[in-house]
Amino acid sequence: MGCLLISVTVLHLIGLAMVLIATLEKSWWIWDDSEISDLWYNCFHDNSTDTWMCATTSESDWLQSVQALMILSVVFSSVSFLAFLCQLFTIAKGGLFYFTGLCQAFAGLTDFAACLIFTFHRKEILSDSRDLNKGRFGYCFILAWLCVPLLLVSAVLYLHLRKKQ
Repeated sequence: MGCLLISVTVLHLIGLAMVLIATLEKSWWIWDDSEISDLWYNCFHDNSTDTWMCATTSESDWLQSVQALMILSVVFSSVSFLAFLCQLFTIAKGGLFYFTGLCQAFAGLTDFAACLIFTFHRKEILSDSRDLNKGRFGYCFILAWLCVPLLLVSAVLYLHLRKKQ
C-alpha cells in the first residue's frame, strides 16, 4: 500500500510540474531559432547582446481563454494534491478519494480544452502577418498535450483508490 501511495503521489507531482511548466515557459510557438511566442509574451533573440527581448502578446479572446484554462488546470491540480493529502489523514478506512479524483479530472479536461483551442485557433491567437507555415509548435505546447492523459490517468487512479489501514 505504501508503494502505491508513493507512486500515485509521484505521478501527481510530475503531472503538476509538467502543467505548471507548460503554462509558464516561453515556447508554445517557434517562428525560427530567434523568435518564440507563448501564452504571455512574444520574444526575440538579440544576437548583439545575446539576450531575449520580450513584449506582451496582443490580447485576443482565444488567447485569454487558453490562458484562463491553463491557469485553471494548475489550480485544479494543486487543489487536488492538497485534497489528497488532507483526505489521506482524515478519510475513514475504506473511503474513496472522489474529490481528489474529480479535481484532477477537471485539471485534465481544462488542459485538454486549452490545447484544443490553441491548436485550432492559433492563427487568431498569434495574430501576426507572418505565414504560420514558417513556424512550429514549441515544447511547452507538446508538454501541455502530454499532460492531458497523465492528469486523466491520475484522476482515474484516485477514483479507484481506496484507503486501507
